[in-house]
Amino acid sequence: MTNEELLGAERRRRWRRDPPAHALEEFGFTPDRWQHEFFQAFADPEKIRIALRACAGPGKSAVLALAGINFLTCYGDGENHPLGAVFSCDGDNLKNGLWKELQVWLGKSVTGFSKDVFEITSESFYAKEAKGTWFLNARTWAKTANPDAQGRSLSGLHGKYVLILGDEVGDVAPAVGRAAEQALGVCTWGKICIAGNPTSVTGLLYESVATKAHLWHTITITGDPDNPDRSPRVDLAWAKQQVADYGRENPWVMAYVLGLFPPGGFNALLTVDEIDAAMGRHLLDDEYDFSQKRIGVDCARFGDDATVLFPRQGLAAFAPVMMRNARSEEIAGRVAASKFKWKWEVGIIDDTGGWGAGTIDACRLGGINLLPINASSVAQDSRFFNARAEMNWRCAQWVKNGGA
Repeated sequence: MTNEELLGAERRRRWRRDPPAHALEEFGFTPDRWQHEFFQAFADPEKIRIALRACAGPGKSAVLALAGINFLTCYGDGENHPLGAVFSCDGDNLKNGLWKELQVWLGKSVTGFSKDVFEITSESFYAKEAKGTWFLNARTWAKTANPDAQGRSLSGLHGKYVLILGDEVGDVAPAVGRAAEQALGVCTWGKICIAGNPTSVTGLLYESVATKAHLWHTITITGDPDNPDRSPRVDLAWAKQQVADYGRENPWVMAYVLGLFPPGGFNALLTVDEIDAAMGRHLLDDEYDFSQKRIGVDCARFGDDATVLFPRQGLAAFAPVMMRNARSEEIAGRVAASKFKWKWEVGIIDDTGGWGAGTIDACRLGGINLLPINASSVAQDSRFFNARAEMNWRCAQWVKNGGA
């Protein structure tokens, strides 16, 4: 190797140990406190999974992009190149977010080193000398893709040095995270770094920082105007105004200003706390025994779903009966037995698509009338899209009003 090559190799080793130095020397980027913490975690081989739970606008996409360039610049060996994948909640978001940041920072190379070594297209950020083996590839899916299809977008990523970067993952399906884990199983050095606003309690970000917190190094980034460790990139006057206008308990303020998960997400009818409370609630007999007894029936002939008979009296819901692979006459028999034993007054059956027809007919032969419901039919209240939406809303109100 020439002296220049030796100096270059030593510089890359130093940048691998000290990513903030790489960001400053190569791109003129001075990290904030939380960004410095992220870079230190990125350099730590023991921190395999890093999650950034972030408010809006603190520069999370920028540090993910710089980490990606650091990875391609500083990792690998004589026989194995570094490779990785980059994803977001959808293709447009990736194009206008993290992928755009990669392009921006490549163009800001102070020394010209990164410009000489790397190239970027709409689908790949790669080393010019080894396009097919030394890269970060953009992985996208259609907005209509189901969770399994989203997860498959990360398949086929195998190498000794592997990095997966995910941006805006608040609403990304957890299946994508499980697909990312597969790449870690066959590499020598691997890391998953994700970032997003805490908008959902069912997405990948929540699963990572809450239900699987023991596996992840989590950094919470806040714009809270009262927090001395707030991100300086979030305008203080704007943050104060949002809190003043909507309050700290507002779901939007919690996610985008404070960097906290709203109790039930944005589109949830119920919060996790409300569901837990309902599951732990026990009523006295005189709190519900004056109410009408009802039973709901949902038929499932094959597959993983079970036929369910669900009894309810006022604010008290009782343990459901579950049957698998049951024929219509078997379900009807169980319905009749519940009528005889519990003496319910109203029986309601899901007949969406006609799947309850056999049970309805069998019950009628025995003198038992069930009220068929088509969930796709018009709602009783014109505010709702269909009967299914209306029933979901009514169920949520039942829980909120003290349902047990």
